[in-house]
Amino acid sequence: MVQSLDRAKLAELQLMADRECNREAEAASNNVAIIFGVTGLVGRELAKRLISKSKWKVYGIARNPERIPIKSSGRYHFISCDLLDPLETKQKLSVLQDVTHMFWITWASQYPLDSPECCEQNKAMMSNALSAILPTAKALKHFCLQTGMSHYVPVKGETAHLFDEEWPRAANASCNFYYVLEDLLHETLAGKVAWSVHRPGLIMGSSHRTVFNFIGSLCVYGAICKHLNLPFVFGGTMECWEESYMDSSDARLVAEQQIWAATTDEIPSTDGQAFNAINGPSFTWKQIWPTLGKKFGVTVPEDMFWEDFWFTTAMRDKKQAWEEIVIKESLIQTKMEDLANWQFLDILFRFPVKLLGSRGKVDRLGFTMRSKTLDSILYWIDFMRDEKFIP
Repeated sequence: MVQSLDRAKLAELQLMADRECNREAEAASNNVAIIFGVTGLVGRELAKRLISKSKWKVYGIARNPERIPIKSSGRYHFISCDLLDPLETKQKLSVLQDVTHMFWITWASQYPLDSPECCEQNKAMMSNALSAILPTAKALKHFCLQTGMSHYVPVKGETAHLFDEEWPRAANASCNFYYVLEDLLHETLAGKVAWSVHRPGLIMGSSHRTVFNFIGSLCVYGAICKHLNLPFVFGGTMECWEESYMDSSDARLVAEQQIWAATTDEIPSTDGQAFNAINGPSFTWKQIWPTLGKKFGVTVPEDMFWEDFWFTTAMRDKKQAWEEIVIKESLIQTKMEDLANWQFLDILFRFPVKLLGSRGKVDRLGFTMRSKTLDSILYWIDFMRDEKFIP
């Protein structure tokens, strides 16, 4: 009799446990995100942050997975997909009927950014994804599109303006794929699904699958300077060296802002909302360069600014040096070009116009997260070290 009661009690407890597991599983999928570009600077951070929150399941989309996979407790699913292939995209994504939030943080980079071909490719990618998901994802609540501060085109001679989200498009800047993607969302989602656009500046984050990877480029440069005992100098224009020329955006901040916009009831709009996604405080390279040199343990000359120094020229023959560093420091096997883009650094440090934005809109609506640029850079250097991508 006692044993019978014990068995009945155990059965009851097991039933309660099963019900609790079912409730947790149901709650875990109340919000289902699909992140296009999950291996990029912001995409990877966004996935990790959503997974760490309750009630989220995440699909990560990219052509190739990260070398260091994202860890989760079964709530993250990576899907390899070529979004330029409409048949593959439909086959792999149309079955994801539970998607509630879409995050678009990817782009096709085969063509120059200001070319018609670039616009066509990026529009095709997003069109393929929307065509695959919209017919079956009946519970879709929000679409986040990440573009950038290059959305803004300064008036010739303008030096002091802080660009806000209402700044008009330039009439002669039709080949800006940011505009094309926003227009596609207007056509496809207006009046049906809430959506938002997020415009970061220079993104601080860690990835080896990103074309414009500032932190990776900076870290490889610092490591090579230390390995070959070269001076850690800044090559660019005097204006970019001494003046605040553009905003920085920590990948953690950009990810949190997108989550905030996608989940705050007061924010969503079926007409689309645009938000600058920037750290906040302005900075100059002249202010922070000596601290970066100390972080890398390199020689920082008294005259750190070299106007005639070009990264593409100085680093052209340094591939073997990077291979030696990878072996010596037992790093994850990478080629120099996996992490560093010297042409990008030359463009960045010789940028012809100022691109400085206003945080007024997000501050007013309640998104208060901020970050200092130097703090962001130091954090991501340590992050890349921990992942064994740099010494």
